[in-house]
Amino acid sequence: MDVTGIARVATTLADVGTSQAVSLAVLKKAINISAESATALIEAIPEAPTVPNLPPNLGRNINTTA
Repeated sequence: MDVTGIARVATTLADVGTSQAVSLAVLKKAINISAESATALIEAIPEAPTVPNLPPNLGRNINTTA
């Protein structure tokens, strides 16, 4: 292997390392944006209205044997 081959391999390894670092930074940013969006959606859910005239046992069980 000559000197230019060694230099080419070293340059390629440095480029791959930089490329991986950039890809990881972009992935972290995308995860943060996704988490912020999910938090905003969860906070946008309105509170369930309560009906004061119903007994407290209604709406707690589902009959699955029909």
